[in-house]
Amino acid sequence: MVVVEGAGVRPMSRGTTTMIIIGIVLSFVGLGFLCWLLFTLAVYALPLFAAVATGLAAYHSGSGAIGAILVGFIAGAVTVAAGNIAVATACSPLVRAAIALLFAVPAAIAGFYATLGLANIGVPAEGWRQAFAVIGAIAVGGTAWARMTVLARHNLGQDAVAGTAQFPLASVTDDG
Repeated sequence: MVVVEGAGVRPMSRGTTTMIIIGIVLSFVGLGFLCWLLFTLAVYALPLFAAVATGLAAYHSGSGAIGAILVGFIAGAVTVAAGNIAVATACSPLVRAAIALLFAVPAAIAGFYATLGLANIGVPAEGWRQAFAVIGAIAVGGTAWARMTVLARHNLGQDAVAGTAQFPLASVTDDG
């Protein structure tokens, strides 16, 4: 602190600058977290749609708010579980692809509009906004596709039908 004619003057080199830098860094961290959360949730667009539709149907049939939330939650969970089981046990690669596509298309649409909304915040040119939105749709749709097909092994359907399903690491051990 510097004293000039009895008045204390603090140099501006540390306090304000540090707070601005911390604010900028935390803004980027927060924006990155929100983007991650938004695109993670966009992957589950089909189960969310099923949950909201059944929850609203239950509410309009007189179940009340708590019952509608419970019915919607169960419908969303059943949709995710049924999709994962169907992809994992389907014998045909075309059937697995169709089921994964059923989950990936709504996710890609949600990813397009989520990216477009974020691009409207900081991108002034309409062409670039649309380009970023298409890239976001591809990224989210690809993520949904990958999450649905990660469970599907090429021989899982045949082994499950024959009753000889093995643990994933059984084929690489000496005993398996």
